[in-house]
Amino acid sequence: MAGKLQIVIVTPEKTMLDQEAEFVVLPLADGEAGFLPGAAPMIGRLGAGELRIRNDGKEDRYFVDGGFAQIENGVLSVLPGQSVPAADITLTAAEESLKEALALPSDQPALNEVKQKAVAIARAQKRFAEKS
Repeated sequence: MAGKLQIVIVTPEKTMLDQEAEFVVLPLADGEAGFLPGAAPMIGRLGAGELRIRNDGKEDRYFVDGGFAQIENGVLSVLPGQSVPAADITLTAAEESLKEALALPSDQPALNEVKQKAVAIARAQKRFAEKS
C-alpha cells in the first residue's frame, strides 16, 4: 500500500466505504483539511460539506454532515452522521430541505438550536449540489 492511505467511512447505519486513496479532503468544523499518505496522526471534528477522494486519476465526492475523523497509521477513519454520494444529492432536493429547515419552529432555545443545525446542513447540501 506504498503511496496510498486507507480511507474508511462509517455512518451509524453501515460502512459506506473502505478503499485506498492517494489524497483525501475533509470538511472540518474550522475549514478543509487535506490528507496524503504518511500524514501525522490527528483527530478532527467534521463540519457539513464535501469530502473528496482522489485515487488513480479519479475523484469521488460525498456529502457529510458532521461527526469525527481520525488518521493514524495510514488509515483515515471518517465517522459522519451521514454520508451521501454526490450523485444522490440534487439541487431540487437540497432546496426543498432548506425550505423545510427554515420552516421549523424556533420559539424555544432548544428548538432554535435544532433549526439552526438543520438550516446549516441544508445550506451546505445546496452549495454541494450547485457544484455538481
